[in-house]
Amino acid sequence: MKKTKCIVYTRVMGYHRPIDSFNIGKKAEHKERKYFEFKK
Repeated sequence: MKKTKCIVYTRVMGYHRPIDSFNIGKKAEHKERKYFEFKK
């Protein structure tokens, strides 16, 4: 099974940036985020 690298983007200050371009502190902050799902 082959793995393909996935580029994950997030919205920062009004525009989208890839998480790979974040510095160490910003990457740690991103990992601590909580995600919510709204059920209809």
